Amino acid sequence: MRSKLFVAAALIAASNANADLKSTQPTLTVRFADPRQFTDASFSYDRERERSAVLRGIEQHLQRLAADRLAAGRSLEIEVLDIDLAGQVEPWHARTADVRIVREIDWPRIALRYTLRDGNEVLASGEEQLTDMSFLRSANLYDRNDRLRYEKAMLDDWFERRVAVR
Repeated sequence: MRSKLFVAAALIAASNANADLKSTQPTLTVRFADPRQFTDASFSYDRERERSAVLRGIEQHLQRLAADRLAAGRSLEIEVLDIDLAGQVEPWHARTADVRIVREIDWPRIALRYTLRDGNEVLASGEEQLTDMSFLRSANLYDRNDRLRYEKAMLDDWFERRVAVR
């Protein structure tokens, strides 16, 4: 009888610990307002196929940032309003129709709206236009072959300034 009571008490304690742990986990919600209307959210001229890869890459990167840098118990909601990737696809060049040409004048831009909460308390919120006009002159730790390397570095900077706990 005692062993059954002990097992039951242990299960209840474990269940409560799991519930407490879940309530303190940081959470991130990412929505994309209207991807078909985004300025330039495609790696190449095939916009439909490539757009989903770009959105998935941006969302996964934000998930990694939140997992690494968002404090326990906090939640972050991000609505991406527009994306304009660094560089430009120039389909009029016969041999480079699927190549993104990156020049200094085509810097990355992301417009977003966000709300950062600690429980029910709103800590910060706003709408921001992220841009990195010096993206080719800045140190970038992402692989040269990462097609979102400039956008990821820009999101890292924004996340550190607006969201991460110091």
